[in-house]
Amino acid sequence: MLVAERYDKIVQLVNERGSIRVTELSELCGVTEETIRRDLDRLEQTGRLRRSHGGAVSVKDQQPETPYAEREIANREEKRRIAAEAIRHIAPRDRILLDASSTAWYMASILPDDMPLTVLTNSIKVALELSGKERIEVISTGGILAQRSLSYVGPLAERSLDAYHVDKAFFSCKGVHLERGVSESNELQARVKQKMIGMADRVYLLADASKFGVQAFTHVADLREIDAVITDRRLTTESLERLRDMAVEVTTV
Repeated sequence: MLVAERYDKIVQLVNERGSIRVTELSELCGVTEETIRRDLDRLEQTGRLRRSHGGAVSVKDQQPETPYAEREIANREEKRRIAAEAIRHIAPRDRILLDASSTAWYMASILPDDMPLTVLTNSIKVALELSGKERIEVISTGGILAQRSLSYVGPLAERSLDAYHVDKAFFSCKGVHLERGVSESNELQARVKQKMIGMADRVYLLADASKFGVQAFTHVADLREIDAVITDRRLTTESLERLRDMAVEVTTV
């Protein structure tokens, strides 16, 4: 069996069963467990499956990301107000992280040209927007290009985030559920955002009210891991009170 044929067979088996162990793949493919582990590493790097402890799991049923152009116009005015409020929480010489959300791009577009900052991002749009602002140093993660969101994801993006620590992280998501926490549309995006949350002194969730009550495919974080939420005035009083009961700082705009 050629290597490419073995890759296809592994992906087919993982997708058919949802998950499978290294030992079983070794028997079915007629190669050593060490070879299978290398195969799984390579297949994860290309986004065809996800490694798990002792095996691999399928990514075929994950929800597709909303194209960037659609996200940019959805609840546009609310996102712009949220972005403007988020800027107020940034101080000169901060080291900040901006994700690949449309709200983070709105932040990048209105960041003052004369504010000295270091910005780490996995977003092509954010990096391009900041490229003309001379006092802002921009660091891009690199990684696998997710074309629908114009963002970098995957093992390389995750490893590059491990090399840094920031003062503040600003990110958005697909859904915010008061019991089940923050969620994303697919595993690769969720894993990058989990890394972002873990590398910041203070974490800001930027989410317009339409995202509350939504549970997307993949869990990102519990709400208690979030320091502050910036949302719009449509958020219900009940949701506002529940967040504050969890010691989450909430700002509505």
